[in-house]
Amino acid sequence: MTTKRFEICPAAEFEPGERRIAELDGFSVGVFNVDGEYYAMKNDCPHQRAPLCEGKLGGTTESDTPGEYDWVKPGQVVRCPWHGWEFDVTSGESVFNPHKVKAKTFEAGVEPGEDDSRTPDGEVSVIESEQPVTDGGCEGCGVDLEGDEPPVETYEVDVEEGTVVVYL
Repeated sequence: MTTKRFEICPAAEFEPGERRIAELDGFSVGVFNVDGEYYAMKNDCPHQRAPLCEGKLGGTTESDTPGEYDWVKPGQVVRCPWHGWEFDVTSGESVFNPHKVKAKTFEAGVEPGEDDSRTPDGEVSVIESEQPVTDGGCEGCGVDLEGDEPPVETYEVDVEEGTVVVYL
């Protein structure tokens, strides 16, 4: 099975707490930055097909004791703009009935950016690919080394710029 890879924007332009809504392969998809982690959800409420990802983003309350409530999941719960149904953007599960009602979610994350491949009019690029490789494309590349130090000089590497991507 092939998936489609969509570049949304440079991660440096997508602050925690923000969301982006993009048309990806005929689907409206909301992409959320929750404390530096990225999540994608179909912009479609399972209740009555409202534009779910356009709703208010906040948290919800939980209670273990009558009369006592805790505010939980701040910035992680989107409320449908039509009827107020709430969904966790990290899992798609509904707040009121997580075992039966769920919004469609997609894989999202940040990949090291080589260049910004958006078109001049700001459209996202689409790259057909096989299932994303999660091991860096080097399955079985391990080398048995003696001792704690590698036999070459190494340097720390940080990714300073990355691109937020979604896979459908």
